[in-house]
Amino acid sequence: MKRVSKLIFIFSFLIIIPSFGLEALDYSSVSSALSDLFHSQVDSNEGTTSFRSLLIPFGGRTESLGSAYTGLCDDVSYLQFNPAAASLQKETQLSLFHNQWIADSKMETIAFTTRKKNLGLGAYVSCFYVPFTEYNLFGERTAGSYYTETSGGFNLSYNFLAGYNFKGIAVGTTVKGGWRGMPDYTDNNSNSIIANSGLEQSGLALMADVGAMLQFNFLKFYSSRDANLRLGLSLQNLGLSFTGFGSSSGIKLDDALPTMIATGLSFKIIKPLLITMDFKIPVNLQTGRIYKPYEGAGIQIQFTSFLSWLAGFQLKGANPAFSSGFEFEFFKVRMNFNYTLDFTSSFNPLNRVSLSAKILMGDRGRSTIQSQIDMLYQQGLKLYSQGKWQEAIAKWKEVLQIDKRFDPAKLGIETASRQIEMYEKIQESLKFE
Repeated sequence: MKRVSKLIFIFSFLIIIPSFGLEALDYSSVSSALSDLFHSQVDSNEGTTSFRSLLIPFGGRTESLGSAYTGLCDDVSYLQFNPAAASLQKETQLSLFHNQWIADSKMETIAFTTRKKNLGLGAYVSCFYVPFTEYNLFGERTAGSYYTETSGGFNLSYNFLAGYNFKGIAVGTTVKGGWRGMPDYTDNNSNSIIANSGLEQSGLALMADVGAMLQFNFLKFYSSRDANLRLGLSLQNLGLSFTGFGSSSGIKLDDALPTMIATGLSFKIIKPLLITMDFKIPVNLQTGRIYKPYEGAGIQIQFTSFLSWLAGFQLKGANPAFSSGFEFEFFKVRMNFNYTLDFTSSFNPLNRVSLSAKILMGDRGRSTIQSQIDMLYQQGLKLYSQGKWQEAIAKWKEVLQIDKRFDPAKLGIETASRQIEMYEKIQESLKFE
């Protein structure tokens, strides 16, 4: 309850500031006030896990929504949030992401997903990197390279029992691997680079994500075949990491991976308005320790079919983050620009900026098949209205040959069969009279 009160307070705070003429209030004052407000959320164990780049979002749409994406996952970014969503994607997508993270650190990602009927597949490769410069005792530069964390994964998902009324239960998994690349460092006496010295501190991670998604209609006040409520559950970064490669002591277990239990929902009460919420619990698999949870919320307002505005808030430890971005689509390319502000960043316009570009490559003929189903179903309705019940049943059976879970056709066959049965009973009774 206290967390909810704090969220309400901070949103109210941001709205009230301009009305009292506090535009000149500098960032440091706001940062100090927020730091005092959220100080109780500090976790003394924060930062004790390895491969921290796994917690950095690809960027774009997900970050615009405050990383509250576990229960939405309506684009290829599901690969980082909920592996069950591959089987729910509408279109094949090839995406590029750039995330200008803190200071000079950046992350680049390429991701792909496709779907055939209720089976979804996806894959991604992501690289986080930051300049690594070494200086000797006299302040002279002796070596320069990059510290990197590269990860990638392959995803498989299936939507079970998917139909017209019940949208199915989607489950999926992503098998992942990661490599932490530490550059070689120099000898203090000779200033020469020690071969393979960075390898000892490099690391290998082997892990997997598992997830589930359920979608259905709830308080829906508009017409659409898409469900307006989604619920998601995801277990992320389940695995181990290893380090010490090339060292005399041999390979050993590294610090725990940033494992996460995440739940979320997305709700579209009216067509232009989307609300998302996430609740995440970090877990240390090596010690069994549960860290303080994360919360996030996001909102999307769709102005036109090709332009939307997104905003989000995330409370991660004692670090509140505010984000905002625009998403637009043209010539089958969907672009997103996002800006995020938190304690680790500043008002520098190039800090905490992320971009994404998704190439929409079609739906593999699903819309064509759906149009065929709709046409046959409507022909059946017309025949039914004319009293040609047998012919209507034949049309609806054609529909079921294409999609055996198209519930309106099943209902039509049942209704037409009852009409035929009733008509035959009436005819039989007239013979006796």
